[in-house]
Amino acid sequence: MFSLLKAALSGIEKEAWMRFLIALCGLTVAFAAAIFSTVASNLWAKAVLASSALLLAGIVGITTVPYLARRVSLFNVRDVFDYDITREGLVYIGLILVIGIAALNTGNNLLFIIVAAMLAAIGISGVASAAVLRGLELEANLPEHVFADTSVQARVAVANPRRILPSFSVSVVPGRSPSFGRRFRWERSTFRFPAKAEPGKQWIRLPDVALKLVESRESSGGIFDDRIYYPYIAPKSSVSRELELTFPHRGSYVQEGFGLATRFPFSFLIKTRRVPLRREVIVYPSVEPTDELFEILPMITGEFEIFVRGRGHDLYRIRDYLPEDSARYVDWKASARTGTLKVREFTREDERKLRVVFDNPAGGVLSSDGYERGIALAASLAWHFAGENTDLSFTAPDYQGSGDVYDFLRYLALLQPAVEPGSVLDEIRVSDDYNVILTARQRGSIPSQLWQCSYFIFLGEER
Repeated sequence: MFSLLKAALSGIEKEAWMRFLIALCGLTVAFAAAIFSTVASNLWAKAVLASSALLLAGIVGITTVPYLARRVSLFNVRDVFDYDITREGLVYIGLILVIGIAALNTGNNLLFIIVAAMLAAIGISGVASAAVLRGLELEANLPEHVFADTSVQARVAVANPRRILPSFSVSVVPGRSPSFGRRFRWERSTFRFPAKAEPGKQWIRLPDVALKLVESRESSGGIFDDRIYYPYIAPKSSVSRELELTFPHRGSYVQEGFGLATRFPFSFLIKTRRVPLRREVIVYPSVEPTDELFEILPMITGEFEIFVRGRGHDLYRIRDYLPEDSARYVDWKASARTGTLKVREFTREDERKLRVVFDNPAGGVLSSDGYERGIALAASLAWHFAGENTDLSFTAPDYQGSGDVYDFLRYLALLQPAVEPGSVLDEIRVSDDYNVILTARQRGSIPSQLWQCSYFIFLGEER
């Protein structure tokens, strides 16, 4: 029997139970002292017993009740629903007050009956709205890849698993964010007695919770900002709505929770049930072509084609010189023999390797707008060449992703200016890859070995 009891209590917080048992003993002693104080014949005995009962009850109330109140399920029950009174509800309560005052002044039984019926309607409204919301299940499906300034479709579904009871007039709303300003909040602390004594001389030191006034900040915007309305949800069914979302900036957007709200049935209150459903969306930089991209893309493509064509070792043919050809491939003997410039063209290797390098500058090197333009340009170039017949790779500070363009876009979506000055260009080794390098370094500080196999975009320079 003892082993069964021990196994049953193994998952229970021992400290909370210890406090509860001590508090129960203290209240028992206080109750006994109060009883004996009523029957004691000596005045001093009555005073001592009554004071002891009051003191014990006060100690239990201060040290134990707040601690245990944070560990019972009633706290969760209190936070299940949020209540917001509507304009109609204010008018209705005003009418109740007016009729109630008239009933008290006149003593008219009919007015008392009307007030009772109006108060009963509020109670019925609360019960009905709670029944409508209880048991509903929420699911939010978001697209996997999202780009800034591009509309995407999300789907929000509400399911009613109950067999008989339908739901009416339900709305999905964003979860409440902490309000800005000072507010009371429970925090962990330590109960000390005597409170002002040194730590080594205190008689009692127990873990506790305390209600403190702290500063709270308004959270950043989430994913959903609008209300999604569902007029009717039948039993054992699910209703979904499509929602168009647009995110203005790159980055991480987090929805910490949702709410299921209703005004049903009389619209006196907006009752909202919190749903702890967390969603996060990584918004990639915009990859829409810009004037800057159209300006530099032909030059990058031309340099890349020349680099790829010249990487072979076997002579393919000798042809006439073209303006985009490099002078290092001119065949001077053939040119002297024919009287016109001729160039040697080698066999082209199958792999077209391109490496996009983003040399993340330190904070303050570029303006905020200039930094965001650099991020967007790197994303647009990566997106463009990902659609070509190109073996892509990416290099950037602390970039651990693969050659998948979505890994690089995710990296750019969360990137911030470097904390300390530094450059990734000093770590790049020359290879068969042609580099497209975006950097804020000065032209004279670029490693010389990169000039022959790279196209540089100097961030911050006017074009």
